[in-house]
Amino acid sequence: MPEVAADQLSVEAATLTKATVRAAQELGINNRVLAAILGLSESTVSRMSKGEYHLERGGKAFELGVLFVRLYRSLDAIVSGDQKVAKNWMNNKNTVWRDAPINVVQNVTGLVNVIQYLDSRRARM
Repeated sequence: MPEVAADQLSVEAATLTKATVRAAQELGINNRVLAAILGLSESTVSRMSKGEYHLERGGKAFELGVLFVRLYRSLDAIVSGDQKVAKNWMNNKNTVWRDAPINVVQNVTGLVNVIQYLDSRRARM
């Protein structure tokens, strides 16, 4: 029975890692910035992209990966899947933060604040 649980955790780790990397690619976020968001080194993020490293449950990077994917999904829903609009939104100055969201999300507080902002915008839809 423990082997099944380990397999499920392995699938979970691989799935979240793949979703995190894909979300970053869709938003035009490079490895350096994704590393800052997740609290990892740039080389670790590079290994994630190659499938050589997975975000494991119980770690801070796992939790931040979950939040980052949540941010991506919220933004994607608001822009109806338009990647160009999502990239522009992430990279252009926002009057709420007086900075571009891409800069704001590089710390935990900023990441959570951007998610809350997006969630509030989704609620209006």
